[in-house]
Amino acid sequence: MSDQAAAATPTRRTRLTPEREHEVFTAVVALVREQGYEALTMDAVATRTKSSKATLYRQWESKPKLVATALRHLGKSHTEDADTGSLTGDLRQMVSDFICHASEDTALLNGLAHAVSKDPELWQALYELHIRPGLEAFDAAVHRAAERGEVDPANPAIEFVPHLIIGALGTRKLIENRDADAAYMERYLNAVVFPSLGLS
Repeated sequence: MSDQAAAATPTRRTRLTPEREHEVFTAVVALVREQGYEALTMDAVATRTKSSKATLYRQWESKPKLVATALRHLGKSHTEDADTGSLTGDLRQMVSDFICHASEDTALLNGLAHAVSKDPELWQALYELHIRPGLEAFDAAVHRAAERGEVDPANPAIEFVPHLIIGALGTRKLIENRDADAAYMERYLNAVVFPSLGLS
């Protein structure tokens, strides 16, 4: 049966157990590590997890959505809302979560970033399931800080803070051939991010 035929076959949707979903997600990420995103197929996932391809399509509709959901599930702490009582504390916690997540599998994330540039459906799935929750957590932290009087909500730098942080995490390797570790990011927050927000 072709991929399109499997996707179009009318079948009853049966929810997988959380344990079974975790097994599928773990296998998907392992296959991306081994083969790369472009080479990954639903057939390979079905074989690795002893599932039917039709079941995979019923649950996740497409490869991009399956990969994005797997990343979110296995890295869900990366997008959890940080509420430490201060914006500086919240940003430090978010950066710590970013570093922890990135250090687990930098090669995997880099491989997916390349695929995203060529696959709009993958980008959309990753944005909805993985990127947007992180941005929403940042927006919530800024909103709390504005209510506490820590930051001016009209500060134009607010829009660019996610870009600043993600950029710093990625470009140190390019410029210095060194990872953006906790000590580096603390210096960066104090020198660049906090001053731009009027934080001390």
